[in-house]
Amino acid sequence: MDPVSHDLDSQNLESRPEKDPTADLETQLGAMQIGGGGDMLIDDYDVGDEKPDVAIITHDDPIHEPAKPMADDYDAMKERHLPMLPDLEVLHETINTWHIEDYRKLPKKARGPKFECGGHPWRILLFPHGNNVEYASLYLEQGHEEEDKPSEDWYACVQFMLVMWNKNDPSIYAHQSANHRFNTDESDWGFTRYAELRRMFSAPWDGSGRSMVENDAVNLTAYLRIYKDPTGVLWHKFINYNSKKETGMSLYFTNAFRKAIYLIPTENETQKKNSAWALQRLFYLLQTSEDAVSTQELTASFGWETKDIFLQQDVQELSRILMERMEARMKGTDAENALAKMFVGKMKTYISCINVDYESSKIEDFWDVQLNVRGNRNLDESFRDYIQVETLEGENKYFAEGHGLQDARKGVIFESFPQVLHLQLKRFEYDINRDAMMKINDRYEFPEVFDASPYLSENADRSEPYLYQLHGVLVHSGDLTAGHYYAFLKPAVNGHFYKFDDDKVTRATLKEALEENFGGEYANLVNGHAGIRNPYTRTLSTKRSMSAYMLVYIRKSREKDILVDVGEVDSPTHLARQLNEERAALEKRRKDREEAHLYLSISVVTERDFKAYQGFDLIDWGADSTAPPAPQTYRVLRASTVADFTKIVAESMQLPAEQVRLWVMVNRQNKTIRPDQPLPDLTMTVNEAYARYSNRDKPFRFWAESTTNLADGKPQWPNINPSPGISPPILIFIKYFNAEDQTLRGIGHIYMKRTSKVAEMIPSIQQLMGWSPGKDSISTSSVLSNGLPSPPNSTPGPPSMQLYEEIKQSMIEPMKAKSTLQQAEIQDGDIVCFQRLLSEKVTAAIASTGGYTDPREFYDYLQNRIIVRFSPKLATEREDDDFTLALSRKMSYDQFSAKVGEHLKVDPTHLRFTTVLASTGKPKQPVRRNQVTTLSQILMPTLGTYANSNQRSDALYYEILEMSLSELETKRNIRVNWLPEGVVREEPIDILAPKNGVIQDLIMPIQKRLNLSDEATSALRIYESHGCKVIKEFSANSVLVSIPDYATLYAEIIPEEEREAGDQDRAIYAFHFDKEPSKPHGVPFKFVVKPGELFKDTKERLSQRTGIKGKQFDKLKFALCQRSVYSRPTYLNDEDDICAMARSDDQLGLDHVNRTRLFPAKGDSIFIR
Repeated sequence: MDPVSHDLDSQNLESRPEKDPTADLETQLGAMQIGGGGDMLIDDYDVGDEKPDVAIITHDDPIHEPAKPMADDYDAMKERHLPMLPDLEVLHETINTWHIEDYRKLPKKARGPKFECGGHPWRILLFPHGNNVEYASLYLEQGHEEEDKPSEDWYACVQFMLVMWNKNDPSIYAHQSANHRFNTDESDWGFTRYAELRRMFSAPWDGSGRSMVENDAVNLTAYLRIYKDPTGVLWHKFINYNSKKETGMSLYFTNAFRKAIYLIPTENETQKKNSAWALQRLFYLLQTSEDAVSTQELTASFGWETKDIFLQQDVQELSRILMERMEARMKGTDAENALAKMFVGKMKTYISCINVDYESSKIEDFWDVQLNVRGNRNLDESFRDYIQVETLEGENKYFAEGHGLQDARKGVIFESFPQVLHLQLKRFEYDINRDAMMKINDRYEFPEVFDASPYLSENADRSEPYLYQLHGVLVHSGDLTAGHYYAFLKPAVNGHFYKFDDDKVTRATLKEALEENFGGEYANLVNGHAGIRNPYTRTLSTKRSMSAYMLVYIRKSREKDILVDVGEVDSPTHLARQLNEERAALEKRRKDREEAHLYLSISVVTERDFKAYQGFDLIDWGADSTAPPAPQTYRVLRASTVADFTKIVAESMQLPAEQVRLWVMVNRQNKTIRPDQPLPDLTMTVNEAYARYSNRDKPFRFWAESTTNLADGKPQWPNINPSPGISPPILIFIKYFNAEDQTLRGIGHIYMKRTSKVAEMIPSIQQLMGWSPGKDSISTSSVLSNGLPSPPNSTPGPPSMQLYEEIKQSMIEPMKAKSTLQQAEIQDGDIVCFQRLLSEKVTAAIASTGGYTDPREFYDYLQNRIIVRFSPKLATEREDDDFTLALSRKMSYDQFSAKVGEHLKVDPTHLRFTTVLASTGKPKQPVRRNQVTTLSQILMPTLGTYANSNQRSDALYYEILEMSLSELETKRNIRVNWLPEGVVREEPIDILAPKNGVIQDLIMPIQKRLNLSDEATSALRIYESHGCKVIKEFSANSVLVSIPDYATLYAEIIPEEEREAGDQDRAIYAFHFDKEPSKPHGVPFKFVVKPGELFKDTKERLSQRTGIKGKQFDKLKFALCQRSVYSRPTYLNDEDDICAMARSDDQLGLDHVNRTRLFPAKGDSIFIR
């Protein structure tokens, strides 16, 4: 086979489609992550257009190009055209020249003489007349022959150059260079379009006056340089790359954490919602699996759905969710507090007075430290910024209890650092100038060893040094809206860093883990270079888009404790057992698929299944065979005999094969499946029986008849093929409807003559039921009396009964006692149902509980039966709060509500139900109580209130209400936002108020909820806002009907200055807007303005009224705005008198950035802040 499969041309690297043509691109561009999507806001000086302006460069001295080297000056050629690659160590290098004298006589594929480099043979491979192109094709090839091929894992990282030159004039030459990882699969690499053939033989070559090939002679020189591979993946294509095999270990992090997770008991809680179980499985699979491991089970346990994979998730918030879940699961177990010991440190927030001996402080736990990147060059500067002391003085003095207003120092200091220190670098910040979130790509350095002791308080325990070793660098590549995470981890105390990039793990150098993730400018950019293309924007950037986002340091004195070895014995035994069972099942399914053509699936129903089944027909053929009663499915070799198969079925029935007879089941026109005839020939193969007795498009089914009637040890079967003139017996199945128990079950089968009357089945039924007929025989008329009492002098016997024929699911017909079975059209496999006749008193008692007294009604219930899952609308931790009930689709609201109330042991009138969204499993809309609406219409609507295809047809949420549903429907849920501190904080209060009520019906619940005094309640104000502007204020007697559903209500205590306002004072409504009055936001409010007051004094009162203080208040701009949406604001100065300037329709506007729009809701997804 031709080994030539890789090539490069003079413009770019080329290869065949199955190969990666950009072998050395990663090294050349500093290990960039290549991707796409999203736009990123970056500083103007970072961005260059794709077509930059021409840079005009002036020099004091003229530029002199270095002289062109001659092709036979090998050192000069190497220095000029094959410079050494930075940061790589050269192992071997060599130069070899192939002198060609008869170029045109060379074969189609020619190989030069072998030469040695790095202990291995190499040679030039030449296609003198082109490799299917009009160019000479030139390659470098490793020169091993078939008999001395290197081992499978051999490779060499080679930088090489191939030079073609005129043997008489070495100034005439062509050269091409490349980097390649040679191995046994890719043994050659080079240039398919090296030099155009017609130019090689014609003068001049590049204006030299001579041709490249003269007198059929030319020289080919190969320059080889073999580099040491520092990571094992230099110029690797990652085709069939096995991360675990190549790196030599199962690489993941913080082994002490893994051991603690393994201690959580989960053996009896193997559910997808169980995060601890999912994390244990993930760790164990990483520990034992040879393949990449999916995290789908873990993310599903957080409630994340498929759509969430398209959202960029915040790693810090993921970490916190994980820690909270694990801590909750560890309580009360051997692993309790294990996470806190590893990950929790303590910091003190303090305010210390300068002139008096007073300090207020609070010590809190922290799981991670968030450090500012902007304005800081490295980790130490960020920590100094973090613990920077703020002086409270002047107007900002601190009120110290017992000392009044005092100058004070405010700050944060660390009392202790955890064993594992997580540092989040704040790469994402809000930029007030751009009014947008920005990613900060500034250069920010962090050390391999970090000393945290300078940032500890004086009283901290320093018995161990606070030196930390870097073990993890989490990198974000991209921008705010789109990007990619990968990590550099150091799993061993004295080991190497490894790069974890999705399912690919590669060894990394220290430079790749640290320096290349500092961010900042790209190094070695040529003057005037527009920059490197950002993989997540459409622009060029001079700054790296990949930068460290989170750092993980481990205390050096605790490294061995944290990175302790974890083995098989440390993992829970049930994990291995469960996973082995899953793997065995997976392997079995794979084998079954491969051998499917050799086997036939056969379903078998037995009399035991028939007796256990409650429903129409002999069995539910679609039921799961693992949940009886259900047909048993056998996988049978097609070549085996019917006798062999009969033996298998008999063994499962614990009977000898002779006592089992198989009947072929057929599909009737009335859509029932019944026995038709027994298999006559046990010697035929299963495949022959299938071809003869089954419809090819239908499953092959049997009824296994068994008998205990033996004579001389041989089973006695009814003769279904009697002599001519004798009618064969009919096989009839019998079911019993028990009205008292509300059950319908099979009791067995009987054989009857066709000429027998319906009533003659009664003795056989009595025998099946174990009912004694009494001393004297009972007349047929008295047994089958359709409710008429037996004669007074008759012997007490079995109760009276009525017989019905089960014709099809919707046709259950009573049978006439005196008709023959032939007249009743009874045939093999038909089903007859019977019922004991009940007294009127018993019938009434059954009906009063919602039961069925007639088999036809019960069959109708079975036909419309549906299994509905009920779950609490408000999630609880109790698993038994989720339950299922078998209900009829025809049930009214009150009927199925009564069933649910009976299960929950609550008054059904206090239950409210909500439909379920099929796509998310979340509540859709409440179900209205209606006597006409059936359960089927609620669950499977086609028209009307609930009509929507996106709704589950087998599930409802329920709520247990404090009042009856009818009373609830007379009320209305109104949300009032309570404003305790101006407008900076709001607390929602949900109130159930009468639909026809008044505002006073809201005031009383608010007073009770907030525990307000009567005096405060008398000053309570409720007002309506729409579009973030005040619409109107309500009096206590305002009706609730006038409040639209979309309105926002606010409640507050009327400020004292408003209650005590003078006659000349005016009240004005105020609102917030962002640059334009047409973009309102925030909480509107009412404010008092005073005549003659300068606005600089008004602002002080505004600060008190709104609760906005300090720097935040200083950023506000104020304007008078007319109510018209399109009015222009009139901005106010400190010397203005707002009372004199404001017109009757003016409002006071507070202009500042709308921060709420920067963080749009994303449902349950995690958003980077």
